[in-house]
Amino acid sequence: MHFTNLLIVVAVGLLAPLALGFFPRVRLPAIGLEIVLGIVIGPSGLGWVKPDLPVSILALLGLAFLLFLSGLEIDVARLRGRLLELTGVGFALSFAIALILGLGLKAGGFAKSPLFVAIVLVSTSLGVIVPVLKDSENINSRFGQLVIAAASIAEFGAIILLSLFFSGTGSTSTAGTLILLGLFGLVVALVGVAIAGVEHSISLSRVLRRLQDTTAQIRVRAAFALLIGFTALADKIGLETILGAFAAGALLSLIDRDKVMTHPQFRMKLEAAGFGLFIPVFFVTSGLRFDLDALFASASTVARVPLFLLAIYLVRGLPAIVYVRLLGRSRSVVAGVLQATSLTFTVAATQIGLQLGAVSPASAAGLVAAGLLSVVISPTLALVLLRHEQPDSRLTSSAQPSPSG
Repeated sequence: MHFTNLLIVVAVGLLAPLALGFFPRVRLPAIGLEIVLGIVIGPSGLGWVKPDLPVSILALLGLAFLLFLSGLEIDVARLRGRLLELTGVGFALSFAIALILGLGLKAGGFAKSPLFVAIVLVSTSLGVIVPVLKDSENINSRFGQLVIAAASIAEFGAIILLSLFFSGTGSTSTAGTLILLGLFGLVVALVGVAIAGVEHSISLSRVLRRLQDTTAQIRVRAAFALLIGFTALADKIGLETILGAFAAGALLSLIDRDKVMTHPQFRMKLEAAGFGLFIPVFFVTSGLRFDLDALFASASTVARVPLFLLAIYLVRGLPAIVYVRLLGRSRSVVAGVLQATSLTFTVAATQIGLQLGAVSPASAAGLVAAGLLSVVISPTLALVLLRHEQPDSRLTSSAQPSPSG
């Protein structure tokens, strides 16, 4: 076993954000550059690196950690009342539009499974749009809360739909998969109740506080155990492993809310572990596996990229019309643009789709390429629109009560 390929992959993961750091005005997320550089050095490009066993193992852990941190971003307190109603209606509308477009893409010979393409199109990259909202100082505004809630539902909904209709076994009926999902949900709930009960033990809390900043890093180890445990459980019962990873993060977000019990740097430590090693390896490896030859095999395959990009904006952008009464027209447009930022789930789902035969190599490459363009275009365009209407929004936000009030 050699580690040369892994060394190059890790070096690319280091150089991508470092290079972007010299150009702060460039709004390209590091993950986009990591995938592009992976394509350049991979079999479809210069052929310097292949996704061998060490690279593949770390990339698999990176995918799990990416979904885990995405689940950790879920704030259940936001998903209620008017926000839940609006974002739920918006997601339902997104899925309806996606199904119609999926059928059209299949009729045109651009997709094998309309349902699979629809599920990919309804996702939103929560991890990409959160920094945009933070940079624009909108993270805690009503607008920011709505966008985060919509992205959370889109990410969670896409994972559930993928697990429901495209389970890893391929031999289970939809009804059987529903039963498995219910069983999995029950286990998650029971584990959550058990953890919440045990964590409030005075003796245990004393031990946690003593060990959390030592070499034991006990809370981080517990988070890893939860992540691997739920991922293994999902795989064992025939569901997609990404569901287990996402559920672990969402459960941790739900139970780790006690300011006294938790550690102020706990989540920062988890993000450091994920974004410091595992997740960059996953995105660079996704570039290594990108089938550039399939994408440029013919003019019709190249045409998939703009078609899929347009589909992303139609599926995720148009439903923002339901936000107009709450946010106003201009902010609803920005929300629609941000919702049309889709890459992380697209990369993960297309790899699963290729394994199951639900998507062709050309369509998988086209979907990832469209996702790459969306993370370049959408954050930049959203920031421009926000800056353009910033003076008015400040007056508006000062006149409105806070969302929690």
